[in-house]
Amino acid sequence: MVNIGEYNELEVVKELEFGIYLRVDDVEILMPTKWVPEGTRIGDMLNVFIYRDSDDRLIATTMVPFATANTFAFLEVKDANAMGAFLDWGMQKDLLVPFREQPVKMEPGKSYVVFVYVDDISNRLVASARLNKYIEGNDIKVMEGDMVDLLIYSETPLGYNAIINNMYSGLIYKNEIYETIRIGDRVKGFVSRVREDNKIDLRLQKSGFELVDDVKWRILKMMKDEKGFLSLSDNSSPEEIKAKLAISKKAFKKAIGALYKERLIKLTDKGVMLV
Repeated sequence: MVNIGEYNELEVVKELEFGIYLRVDDVEILMPTKWVPEGTRIGDMLNVFIYRDSDDRLIATTMVPFATANTFAFLEVKDANAMGAFLDWGMQKDLLVPFREQPVKMEPGKSYVVFVYVDDISNRLVASARLNKYIEGNDIKVMEGDMVDLLIYSETPLGYNAIINNMYSGLIYKNEIYETIRIGDRVKGFVSRVREDNKIDLRLQKSGFELVDDVKWRILKMMKDEKGFLSLSDNSSPEEIKAKLAISKKAFKKAIGALYKERLIKLTDKGVMLV
C-alpha cells in the first residue's frame, strides 16, 4: 500500500525516456527524469516522497517538502482564489487550504500554522488551520520533566500555545519566558505539569539542579567572552538579567551562589569576576 504524503521505500521496475516507474503492490508510480538519482537502475530501492500532481496522478520525487502528511507546519500563503488559499510547502504544486478549513481568511504573504493531511474524498494532500480538530486531548503520554519538541502556534493573554511532539497542545506562561519567541518557532521545551483536565503547562528552561547547571555554564561562557567579568550582580534588575542572559533573577542568583561556593568567581559591587 502506498502512503500518500509520506516517504515510501519503493523498487524501480521500469526505465523510460521521461523517467522511471516504481512499484508498490500492483501500482506503478512515475518519477520524472529530473528527480531520478544518477546511476539508478532497475531493481534499486529508492526512498521517495509520494503526492498527486495537478492531473491527479501519483508522482514520486526526491524533493524534500516542508511538511508531510499528519504533521503540523508553519507555511506561507502564496496565492488565494475561489477554492481557498495555496501554501508554499517546498514542492512544485502548492498545498490547498479550503475555505472551510480557514477559521480566519488567509492572506497571501502571511504565514500560518496548519495541519497537513490526506483528504478522505479527493485522496489529495490538503491542509487545515483548524488545529483543534487534530490535537490529541485525552491520551496524554508525556510526563512532568520530559523534554519535548514545540511548535509555537498562537499567543494568548497568558502566554503562548504550542504543539507538543506533533500531538498535544500546551501553554508557556509569559512570566516564564526569558527569550524572544514568535508564532511558527520550533523550539525545545519541558513539560512543567500535566493537569487533571489534561491541560499541559510548559517551560522553555530546565528546572531545579539541571537549570542551575545550565545557567552556570552560560554565565561562565559569557564571562570568558567578556574577558573574565560580567557586569551583573544581586543589585541588577530582573530586566537587565533577562536581557543579557535570558534567565530569571532567581535562576541567576542560584547559579552565582553555586559558582561562588565552588570558588570559580569573585563577587563585587559592579558584577562578577572569574577567579
